[in-house]
Amino acid sequence: MSKFHVKKGDEVVVIAGSEKGKRGKIIEVRPKDQRIIVEGIKMIKRHTRRNQQNPQGAIVEREGAIHISNVALAEKYDAAAAKRGQAQPANA
Repeated sequence: MSKFHVKKGDEVVVIAGSEKGKRGKIIEVRPKDQRIIVEGIKMIKRHTRRNQQNPQGAIVEREGAIHISNVALAEKYDAAAAKRGQAQPANA
């Protein structure tokens, strides 16, 4: 198993893709396929079958997985932005 630059619970910034610039906390790390799930990022809709909790069935919105190379640790990202002289964004 390879070692990654982020772990569960870290705050990260998405640096590439359609969600670029968004921040969130890591919920889950999937080392096998090198993907992570970040809170509030890449929201997808899942259709669920009827069951006891959802007698009518439901459409559940949850986070999708993104590749680990598309995120950076928030503290390192902010440090690099400060070094370049860019203004730090407010806690988004």
